[in-house]
Amino acid sequence: MTGLYSDADLWDAHRQRSRILGGFYAVTGVYLAAFIALFVYFVMLPYDDPNQDWVIAVECVLTALYIIFLFPYMGISFKRCNAYFKMLKFISVGLKEYSVAPFTGIDDWTTRDGVDVNVALFKVHNYKRDEDMIRQIYVDGEKDFPPFEEGQRVRFISQGNLLIEYEIIKENEQCGQS
Repeated sequence: MTGLYSDADLWDAHRQRSRILGGFYAVTGVYLAAFIALFVYFVMLPYDDPNQDWVIAVECVLTALYIIFLFPYMGISFKRCNAYFKMLKFISVGLKEYSVAPFTGIDDWTTRDGVDVNVALFKVHNYKRDEDMIRQIYVDGEKDFPPFEEGQRVRFISQGNLLIEYEIIKENEQCGQS
């Protein structure tokens, strides 16, 4: 079986998440220190001092810059990194499902739980309705798509429809299993 993930992937995602949070805490600390220093200076000024105007303006600009930094940094980079970290954590502790099914094609990219994934389509038989159905298996967009060809039978392990390991079954193995 060919595994898509290793323990190093989870550790790398954890380190990246920690670096992003460290940057956020550093910028927040600098912002708070500057804001508190300007606030203390403002409070120490005498009533109707002409310096009050520029102190208020600098605090407003500082706060605006912090908010402009905050939305893309935490809203995009941390959100995506955190979603990928959670996905890898769920892979390591979640229930795995084993299946063998013929590959039928590739669907468009999609986002699942905040992670970009490719969609591999597999044909599975529904025994209750006695019909074939299409099952979507998600392949991590950060990894190379497996070399599946249409009609090939694939043995795979998934967790929550996310592909973890796969093995392409050779033609002579298919005849022996029937």
